[in-house]
Amino acid sequence: MSTKDYLEKDYYKTLEVTKGASADDIKKSYRKLARKYHPDANKGDAKAEEKFKEISEAYTVLSDEKRRKEYDEARSLFGTGGVRMPGSSGGGYGFDLGDLFGGGTGTTGGRLGDLLGGMFGGGRTGGAQQTRPRRGADVETETTLSFSDAIDGTTVALRLTGEGACPTCRGTGAKAGTVPRVCPTCEGTGQGSRNLGNFAFSEPCKTCRGRGLVVDDPCPACSGSGRAMSTRTIQARIPAGVGDGQRIKLAGKGASGERGGPAGDLYVRVHVQPHPHGVFARSGSNLTVTVPLTFSEATLGAEIKVPSHRGMPVSLRIPAGTPNGRTFRVRGKGVRRKDGTYGDLLVTVNIQVPHELNDKARDALEAFRDATAGPDPRAEILRQANG
Repeated sequence: MSTKDYLEKDYYKTLEVTKGASADDIKKSYRKLARKYHPDANKGDAKAEEKFKEISEAYTVLSDEKRRKEYDEARSLFGTGGVRMPGSSGGGYGFDLGDLFGGGTGTTGGRLGDLLGGMFGGGRTGGAQQTRPRRGADVETETTLSFSDAIDGTTVALRLTGEGACPTCRGTGAKAGTVPRVCPTCEGTGQGSRNLGNFAFSEPCKTCRGRGLVVDDPCPACSGSGRAMSTRTIQARIPAGVGDGQRIKLAGKGASGERGGPAGDLYVRVHVQPHPHGVFARSGSNLTVTVPLTFSEATLGAEIKVPSHRGMPVSLRIPAGTPNGRTFRVRGKGVRRKDGTYGDLLVTVNIQVPHELNDKARDALEAFRDATAGPDPRAEILRQANG
């Protein structure tokens, strides 16, 4: 891809976002489009595969704060024809914009070289462009965990599909038993120059397409590109206490780098299922549970057993006169935090009213009613309602 083509690409349009879109908006749009055009969902659809590559390329740039800034500034300076040099309309003189990108003795040349070097392959050293290693793209995926696995932590298998080094030729692009040779046109730098009248843009060498190497006998699997769509499965450790919607970063597990560059990172969005029987729920690092309480236990007080997650029941003292809906705290029986401490178990009591009474129970309850008879407890609220 030439410098001119690079600058004319509208990555914001590709991801269907505005130039001022936030990082979260860019991620959301990328994930939606990636699902729509993913090769696994569009078997044999070449257009969808090409669209997926365009979306991935755009996200690679716009998801990286530094590269996005470089891209925006480069398009602002050069992408719309805003730079005009003397002689652009008859007469005048030619101007090599490559000198601005990597060389020159002025401060402007050095600044632009730093700004655009990452996008155009690097600055000049001894008059020759040097191809720099490039970090692989970050990758996002999702996984769903059971309620218990999210609390205890687990290892999950993640199947990732993306572009990487061709497994047949291991990224060389050459057929088995052969090796690429240094490009005679650019002498291995991967860079050439394109004359656009009064401008000369640095761009990838047309002979080797920026690789610095020429493949005489191409690999049949990747047609000599050295890249291919591949599927891999990795084992990812999900830490204990992960919450629903949390994003886990796995360093170096993203897309492989180019020209010896490091791999990108893998981000795993975790979705947590509710407890299968609805017994427990989460409130931050605390577990919550609601337990029934009899009328006599609430009135007279009692010591009851309450469930704990994957452990023996714990004893809880209920004081006499406990009202319905009161919540008790059992220390250290909740979810593991990042610092190694544990949250609490919050136990809410729900007083059960008996629906059927035998004669003995009815007589006892009527005796209790008579013994505790007093003023109407609703008298005050009735007075206030009519006041």
